[in-house]
Amino acid sequence: MTVSRLDIASVRNIQHATLHPAPTLNFIYGANASGKSALLEAIFLLGRARSFRSSSIKPVIRFSHDHLLVTGQTVFSGGAHQHLGVRLDAKSCEIRINQHTMPNRSSLAYALPLQLIYPKSYELLDSGPQERREFLDWGVFHHDPAFLPAWRNYKKALAQRNALLKNRQPEYLQVWNQELSDYGTIVTHCRRRYLEAFIPVFQDIAGYMLELPAIALSLSSGWDATESLLQALDADTEKDLRYGFTQSGPHRADLLVTLDRLPARDIVSRGQLKLLVISLKLAQVQLLNLHEEDTACILFDDFAAELDMANRAKVLRYLDVMHSQVFITATSPTDFGDLSNIHNYKMFHVEHGHINPVDCST
Repeated sequence: MTVSRLDIASVRNIQHATLHPAPTLNFIYGANASGKSALLEAIFLLGRARSFRSSSIKPVIRFSHDHLLVTGQTVFSGGAHQHLGVRLDAKSCEIRINQHTMPNRSSLAYALPLQLIYPKSYELLDSGPQERREFLDWGVFHHDPAFLPAWRNYKKALAQRNALLKNRQPEYLQVWNQELSDYGTIVTHCRRRYLEAFIPVFQDIAGYMLELPAIALSLSSGWDATESLLQALDADTEKDLRYGFTQSGPHRADLLVTLDRLPARDIVSRGQLKLLVISLKLAQVQLLNLHEEDTACILFDDFAAELDMANRAKVLRYLDVMHSQVFITATSPTDFGDLSNIHNYKMFHVEHGHINPVDCST
């Protein structure tokens, strides 16, 4: 699916803007603080009802305004249209899909799958396991419908078990151990099934992006793999009571990225690390494209950040053949490199929150 029309109101320095993007590549350039990242943020808001730049919505809302509004029209591969809308203020969130109010953000995530690549993305391999779990679970969420309900039930059971641990009530733990084990096992099976499908797609892309031996991906489940989750929870009872929280389970899982059995982040250069993260992100989109009728949309902020011109050209060539809608930002049109072999793209210039199409026909 692609975004065919986007209307933005009161998102940071964008007072009002209407765009008709290309269904393929969209290049957005402008000086720092011009509003180009705010444009990507608006698209992200339309697909997630939250910001990727701020944990609070208040700084995202234009100064002196009390709410923001982003609406859009998407087109499916078969030609059908879908209307999306998000209204956010400091206290509430309203989500509309085809004129119907939706109860939760997951409805938007299914309606407009978005993959974000921005400077903070490159911390994926340097940061703690939570970042990699969230990365993995984005793919599992779109790949396996059993994942989301199991994960929600697991988190509820985890909260109950942790409350018992904190209040030192071990007599009720066994009931929640079973609940946690049942849902946690489903979550882990979903993750493993997804990873099996993901690995060959990732290795193809990484082989193109990086001149390195095969990079291995594996899942650390979050408990000793030689025993069941229920056995691990029972064995951890004394330790969990001492610390006041559950130390084993899929909430402690990690995606391991290794090269010659060592963490890849300890071996590759900074430039290779960025290409590795880009390969991981694009592989998720490519796998989704292979299994779903409609494709995900890619948001690529600050395209030129620490990527030399040769690697930018390599990434751009791959984006061009992915058949996904892409929005890419940079400070100057020259940062995108040679576009002579890229067809049917659009370019936009952003200045002081005003977004204007650029004639690329000459």
